[in-house]
Amino acid sequence: MNAQDRTALNRLISYLKPHIGLIIGSLVAMAFVAAAETSIPALMKPLLDRGFTGQLNSKLWQVPVFLVGLAIVRSLAQFLSNYLLTKVINEVLLKLREQMFQSLLHARTTFFQKNSASHLINAVVFEVNNVLSIMGGVLISLVRDSLTVIGLIGYLIYLNWKLTLVVLIIFPVIALIMKKINKRLRVLNREQQTLTSDLAYIVEESTAGYKIVKVHGAQEYEMHRFAQKAERLRQFALKSAVAGGLNQPITQLIASMALSVVLVIALMQSATEGTTVGGFASFITAMMLVISPLKHLADINQPLQRGLTAAEMIFGLMDQPFEEDEDRRQNMRSLDKAKGAIRFENVGFSYEQEEGRQEALSNINLTIQPGDVIAFVGPSGGGKSTLVNLLPRFFKPTSGHIYLDDLPLEDIVLADVRKQIAFVSQDLILFNDTIAANIAYGAVGQEGIDRGRVIEALEAANLGGLLRELPDGIDSIVGDNGNRLSGGQRQRLAIARAIYKNAPILILDEATSALDSESERQVQDALERLMAGRTTLVIAHRLSTIEHADRIVVLEHGKIVENGTHEELLKLDGLYANLHRIQFSNA
Repeated sequence: MNAQDRTALNRLISYLKPHIGLIIGSLVAMAFVAAAETSIPALMKPLLDRGFTGQLNSKLWQVPVFLVGLAIVRSLAQFLSNYLLTKVINEVLLKLREQMFQSLLHARTTFFQKNSASHLINAVVFEVNNVLSIMGGVLISLVRDSLTVIGLIGYLIYLNWKLTLVVLIIFPVIALIMKKINKRLRVLNREQQTLTSDLAYIVEESTAGYKIVKVHGAQEYEMHRFAQKAERLRQFALKSAVAGGLNQPITQLIASMALSVVLVIALMQSATEGTTVGGFASFITAMMLVISPLKHLADINQPLQRGLTAAEMIFGLMDQPFEEDEDRRQNMRSLDKAKGAIRFENVGFSYEQEEGRQEALSNINLTIQPGDVIAFVGPSGGGKSTLVNLLPRFFKPTSGHIYLDDLPLEDIVLADVRKQIAFVSQDLILFNDTIAANIAYGAVGQEGIDRGRVIEALEAANLGGLLRELPDGIDSIVGDNGNRLSGGQRQRLAIARAIYKNAPILILDEATSALDSESERQVQDALERLMAGRTTLVIAHRLSTIEHADRIVVLEHGKIVENGTHEELLKLDGLYANLHRIQFSNA
């Protein structure tokens, strides 16, 4: 076992320590199971030596009674050991899942850019369960079968130490085989893990984009993609099964060869040393019984390697750095309610995962007063969304500083920064919950939702009519990402969520893009009322929606190229004026 494996195993063991009482109880029960296994051949010797002499022995009736008693003790002990260990496994499973999900919730934005949703789902839901199921099975086999082997080997030595030496040759041979197979299994298990995540990702993509798949008649293409990946996964699963499956047949072959040698030696001893039939039968029985737990111990290697591979993946996820660690938070400033003054000083930004690419933002200098409505426009890829994403600290500037109320943004507690911001994005996300829970998102439990404010927010977002249509009102379920609502209703629900939050800073990223003309007019009125007294950053491609902004900032290739009011920029006759002419000529 290499250092990486030992680290993963030690971390798993650390989760077991709080449940040491249950584990000890399970181990004691396993010891009873092992003792019962060892007792069976011990009963064979007196039964055969004294029971088949032609004379009735009055005490021999005790043997079958004792056998039945052993079977009862063994069954009860086995049930108890499995129950206690299952209880421990499920307690640890709950703890690991909670910690993994906690890590996901607080992971940096770059982490989600580098990992697909299916990969993360696979880790949190399936891999962690596999790890504990596998490791639980390994623990049961390791303890129970090891104790059984030790007990039976001890009895074999007591019966005939010379024959036992032949049996003991098996151990180093099996250990050598396991060592040879181990490296191969590690590589195969890692590849299987990657392919499983890739297969889940294909399913996730094709189900999320089912409309595109159907409209483009791409079922055959998606089936081809899926089949290719599934076939590779099948091939690696077979390779892994072949590598892992070699342990048992080789173990059986070695055991059979050892048994043949034992038979020959036993027959020779019988002629010279007077070995009894009962002694020989008891020895053979013990030897046959030791083969099964030996095979189990030999088979531990494959699941152990699979479990350790999955454990590395799980702990890798859990070890992702948080956006804000606790030590840094203690040295940061709190901010209850911001006035809404924002200042960008020489801000630059580039995406780390795309080295060599031109900077997304360069030398951004911008001062925004409390209550200002600032619109950001420009060609696609100009840096508009990147700029507003720096404000909630989804990303950190690679150069320069951002100030909120003259406080450096990076010196304010992250939760307090985000408390000041309501965000409505063009990429709508609604949760499969009630309308009320979606609007009051972040409130814990029904008691945390102000139902009156929810209804007010819905009315302000022009969704009062929807409430009257739905039999359950604000307690109606919206479906997966709001699929029970129309596109315009989904957009307005996201706006209602921003209205409910009542934050001093509002970010609107194409907030009216999915609305028809009538709904857009009504929602625009609601947004104008909402924006009063709030610092508002608006990203809009439709220039008609931002003509009355206090200032319009034009971005191109990550730089501010124009900055002024609608009238000023038209007079400047630059990029903004050109975009304005194109849109209105098309109209």
